[in-house]
Amino acid sequence: MHRGLPGRSHTDGLVAPLGRQNRRSLEQWSRANTRPLLGRISRRQWFLGTVGISYSSMTMNRLHRWYCRSGQWKQKLENEVLPWSLRGVDLGNDVLEVGPGPGLTTDWLRQRYKSLNCIEVDRELAGSLGLRTANSNVRVQCADATTMPYRDCTFSGAVSFTMLHHIPSSALQDRLFAEVYRVLRPGGVFAGTDSMRSLLMRIFHVRDTMVLVDPATLNARLGAIGFKDVKVETSAGRFRFFARRPSEMPS
Repeated sequence: MHRGLPGRSHTDGLVAPLGRQNRRSLEQWSRANTRPLLGRISRRQWFLGTVGISYSSMTMNRLHRWYCRSGQWKQKLENEVLPWSLRGVDLGNDVLEVGPGPGLTTDWLRQRYKSLNCIEVDRELAGSLGLRTANSNVRVQCADATTMPYRDCTFSGAVSFTMLHHIPSSALQDRLFAEVYRVLRPGGVFAGTDSMRSLLMRIFHVRDTMVLVDPATLNARLGAIGFKDVKVETSAGRFRFFARRPSEMPS
């Protein structure tokens, strides 16, 4: 059972929007778990996540945000996307999730791995997830995944599910890949999935950040950073990927 927020309802695992009465709890959580970003910010910027950071142009429209919290997407994740993405993958016990959003993927992962750290740039999403998973095996950090606040060689595995296209440039995506490589232990695994171009993707991303990763070039991009054993597989409008940080580091 998740530790719910006071006065908040959770129906069939859906993640409800944060209510006004919980803003104070969110602010307290954010002050303790948000990595300092740029300059001074207003209360409105704090809650809406509009602070300028290295990929602050990342946006999600209202339809997109609704769907990412929906029961339909939760069911698709748990029955299709996540099992397919991690089939045959050993992430170890100390896992990093990059960009959990409202945490539907986190809810599935936390039941399967001993320790789960999540890094999320959106303050409200990070705060809501951090409060909802308090006193569990989940630790949520509100920070920029292209400049992660973790030490080198921290995690045994890292995952990213359907979020890479929200990073607004290929250069920033490569910076994220490099940061994942840095925080993985030697032999650690990076795995996940993302969507491919389609009419439905265009509809969901009207006035929304969408920089799709080309699965045909992902192998070379990850290899250029230093990953080995890179595998990319496409199926039904999405792709999954697997890469490993070498066990022995070059001298």
